[in-house]
Amino acid sequence: MDHKITPSRRKFLKNGLVAGVAFTIVPSHVVSGLGYTAPSDKLNIVGIGVGGKGLQNLTAMNTENIIGLCDIDWNYSQRCFEAFPKAKKYYDWRVMFEELGDEMDAVMVATADHTHAAIAATAMTMNKHVFCQKPLTHSVYESRLLTKLAKQYPVATQMGNQGNSGDGVRQLCEWVWNGEIGEVTEAHTWTDRPIWPQGLERPAAAMPIPENFDWDLFIGPAPMRPYHEIYTPWNWRGFWDFGTGAFGDMACHIMDPVYRALNLRYPEGISGSSTTANTESAPQAEKVRFDFPAREAMDKVAMPAVQVHWYDGGFLPDRPAGMEEGKPMISDGLGGCMLVGTKDTLMAGAGGFNPRLLSGRVPDIKPYLRRVPGSVDYSDGPHEQDWIRACKESPEQRVEPTANFAYSGPFNEMVLLGVLAIRLKGLNKVLKWDGDTMRFTNIGAGETMQVVKTDGFAMINGIPTWNTECVEIDALEAATEYIKHTYREGWSLPAMPS
Repeated sequence: MDHKITPSRRKFLKNGLVAGVAFTIVPSHVVSGLGYTAPSDKLNIVGIGVGGKGLQNLTAMNTENIIGLCDIDWNYSQRCFEAFPKAKKYYDWRVMFEELGDEMDAVMVATADHTHAAIAATAMTMNKHVFCQKPLTHSVYESRLLTKLAKQYPVATQMGNQGNSGDGVRQLCEWVWNGEIGEVTEAHTWTDRPIWPQGLERPAAAMPIPENFDWDLFIGPAPMRPYHEIYTPWNWRGFWDFGTGAFGDMACHIMDPVYRALNLRYPEGISGSSTTANTESAPQAEKVRFDFPAREAMDKVAMPAVQVHWYDGGFLPDRPAGMEEGKPMISDGLGGCMLVGTKDTLMAGAGGFNPRLLSGRVPDIKPYLRRVPGSVDYSDGPHEQDWIRACKESPEQRVEPTANFAYSGPFNEMVLLGVLAIRLKGLNKVLKWDGDTMRFTNIGAGETMQVVKTDGFAMINGIPTWNTECVEIDALEAATEYIKHTYREGWSLPAMPS
């Protein structure tokens, strides 16, 4: 199979991402990331993680040449292989980069969350444009790394939260920045996700690895565990080692308008509560609160300290005064947001689409933020094409996509802090965050917390019986690991640029 390792590849694979730092390959037909490409010329794009969302992204990019397809599961990826029959097929993205490095201009990443950073960082150090699905990374440190690499390398980048390109978030920002709802000191965001299993424990039994499936490559930088069909495809997002739960999966869509309109950066504090979250899996429902300090005032509105709330799994904010009776809080199948101002309250669907004021007033503001053609809902296409446009522009003249890593990297850090609010909820405190140093300032050495390992229930001789088992973990060690992962042997990341 294509993922067999030759002696020359063995050194590359052994060194992992460190090898990627040395790559400064310039394609022979187009100067990738370093010069202007005529819009009529086509990019050579490779896709990694093509069985699910990746197929939709590549279909939206089919104006270009799709030259390489990589996935650890060739059974699940068969539809994509059939859609792009001329593309070379791979199991291991590192092998694909080695073989197609001279030809490829850009990389689409839609793997499980825990391998996003490894692939995207390597591609950027090779001067390749990167489109990476949300959440951008699995850890705060990884997000900071991609942000800095995007500044160092002249490539076009885009996170795959397509609502970010939409008309809705732009209109919402124009309203807020014009002072239409006054100063915002409270915001709420919510989704009905998860629609996949969460709160799961690690399967006790192992299963045979299927044909045409590379389990070792799926595990990637995470600790090795036996194969079981519950993990992939799809369900990996509910397991801590591979995904970030409903929060990580959906907040990059739903919190984006709030983060953007309120000019947020790092929160000062986070706290959360949830249904049972265990050592393996995210909870079925959760609430998180972010405390943000005041930001610099804009021309027409101040930016005071604000609390931003998140709800998922069926939890919702209290219905605001003035909202019509019988109208659901979730009306678009994804979620929504609400900004409570001193003058009015603004509500919108996921991605900021269809904003409206509870007063019924419609602001009369001439649109002035750049609109992405055709981006009027969550359909794939405009978001990817705006990235392709940016790829073809010279760095000096480039109009950056709005979900470029300079924006989406810090935004993703905030999202992942919401995940940590739940993973560290056993500390029973508001966690104080220092964004510059990427550390919690009120978790002390030797501080411990209880985390559920198993939470069984059974009727024994007609008597309800609970079997809850907890483990005690070192909170500082856990938090440090959640912020910056220890990768499995053979995997690493480039050094953090200064």
